[in-house]
Amino acid sequence: MIVASRGVTHRYRHLMQDLMKLLPHSKKDVKVDLKDGVGQVNDIADMENCDCSMLLEVRRREDLYVWMSKSPQGPSIKFQCNNVHTMDELKLTGNCLKGSRPLISFDGSFKEQAHFRLIKEVITQIFAVPRGNTKSKPFIDHIYQFSVVEGRIWFRNYQILYPTNEKDGVDGLELVEIGPRFVLNPIRIFAGAFGGPTLYQNPSYDTPTALRSLAKRRLATKYVDRKATQNKRQALKESLEGVEDDPLDDVFQ
Repeated sequence: MIVASRGVTHRYRHLMQDLMKLLPHSKKDVKVDLKDGVGQVNDIADMENCDCSMLLEVRRREDLYVWMSKSPQGPSIKFQCNNVHTMDELKLTGNCLKGSRPLISFDGSFKEQAHFRLIKEVITQIFAVPRGNTKSKPFIDHIYQFSVVEGRIWFRNYQILYPTNEKDGVDGLELVEIGPRFVLNPIRIFAGAFGGPTLYQNPSYDTPTALRSLAKRRLATKYVDRKATQNKRQALKESLEGVEDDPLDDVFQ
């Protein structure tokens, strides 16, 4: 099940529509008012008879957080989503049949740490289209690539171009990007569905508000330094006003 919070912008709404195209077995619901917390998404998933949930939570109309959860037991993962580019924005040449099943590819970094192994399992259960689903096609023509770079998960979607001559085998295969693109920064992993004890917390995560505040302080520092330089110049100019002219200055002119 895929659902968005109230206040979602048009950009993230288009991303949600792209995710619906990537997951033909998914269901969607109306926007959720999160005043009572994100736990109410479990009730919606139960009514829709879904065992996996994805919530797009938008704050300040610019910060996007993506929740992935196994309902109703858990676990659940909270990500911050950055660098979002929808299919319409990218205008890539790749194309695939709607509803076809994908291959899911993970790089070797997902095996190195325990929390990435758990994230890999949750992503697999959400993005893997069940075999025999009524809304899916029985063949494969695209790949979902998940890569870990600097602690963040980069998502890409590629079309598989098969060779025109069947005798060429796999050597003639090509990949063409379709879209969308986005980057997931893991924030916290909970033992339950949309809550519960914390299993992992990202120690290097900084909130968008803190980053914006830091950027403003840096700009303020430039202004303070410039004003301090102006005050020093003005003080030096005032200190030189009472000094008499050196008579030797006329000699050398």
